[in-house]
Amino acid sequence: MKQNFSIKYSIIIARIFIGFVFFVNIQAGFDFYFHPQKYLYAYELIGIPGNIAISGFGLLFLLWNIPYAFALWNPSKHWISLIQAVLMQLIGCIGEIALIFRIPENQYLLLRSSMLRFILFDCIGLLLLLIAFYLTKYAKNSLQK
Repeated sequence: MKQNFSIKYSIIIARIFIGFVFFVNIQAGFDFYFHPQKYLYAYELIGIPGNIAISGFGLLFLLWNIPYAFALWNPSKHWISLIQAVLMQLIGCIGEIALIFRIPENQYLLLRSSMLRFILFDCIGLLLLLIAFYLTKYAKNSLQK
């Protein structure tokens, strides 16, 4: 009985963590897609081309969250989607950290600030997804015993 309780709550906590990352990603995607003008200055873009580029980023945010949705629905059943979400989040963290080193120091401070917010969120998201991964793995292993 105690084991079933811990398995159940492991999955619930995993889903909460996945859901938080998913929600924030989707919210950012919609905001970038529908309100690109809010981000033009941070990325030093202007006019219609800038609006379309930022909206395109928003569309990408929405697209790459498909595995997160399946992992959220049932992380144990959609185990591969959870693994994909973790790997995507890891690539995002590594890529963003690498990108910030391409911005000249003491220049483009607004861009640097924006990138640091992405790095912070994505690294926190990676940590939450890794915890969800291990909680789900624990639950899967416990059920197989």
